[in-house]
Amino acid sequence: MPTLYIANKNYSSWSLRPWVLLHELGIPFEEKLVPFHAAAFKTFSPSGKVPCLVDGAVTVWDSLAITEYLAETHPDVWPADKAARAFARCAAAEMHSGFMALRTQCGMNCGIRVKLHRVDDSLKRDLARLSALWNDGLQRFGGPFLAGAKFTAADAFYAPVAFRVQTYAPPLDDAANAYAQRLLALPSMRAWYASALAETWRDTAHDAEATEWGKITQDQRATA
Repeated sequence: MPTLYIANKNYSSWSLRPWVLLHELGIPFEEKLVPFHAAAFKTFSPSGKVPCLVDGAVTVWDSLAITEYLAETHPDVWPADKAARAFARCAAAEMHSGFMALRTQCGMNCGIRVKLHRVDDSLKRDLARLSALWNDGLQRFGGPFLAGAKFTAADAFYAPVAFRVQTYAPPLDDAANAYAQRLLALPSMRAWYASALAETWRDTAHDAEATEWGKITQDQRATA
């Protein structure tokens, strides 16, 4: 059984991607959570970052690479339809390398609610692209997921965005908001969220990012 190393669930958007994919597809794995800034990252991950999947003698240390590694033995990671599969791969790759304003100004922080000070032009462009991409997939392939009727890696890559939508309530159209809510309602997402709220560990850098871009209006996280 492979082991997936992740960081704190309140903050680690990259960790969430393979974790939710494994859960939603019912692929057995062992979870090991290692807090941010732990020197132990280097003991299992060549890059010193998470997520990292260790499967026997094989180590895979990037979320997109983990996805493709899983797809070699679990074809339902990607859609069966060729056109849907191409779209799903493009959508996942775009999330993997893009949306920098969204990442910077709306960092994943599951347990708080933030009122943004402003939505600047760069964030507006990212939100417009996000809405366009989501609507394109939902309309072309019939939903309720991005590439059709079944949850795939494309949805896993946008699962952290659903938590950002919940935290920051950025301006999105009704269809995009509805898709985010569908992701948040998944059993695996609810389980991740419950664990995130239960964490008492805090990362000052992540919390400072939230206050740089907005005002924290609620903090639902457990306290020590």
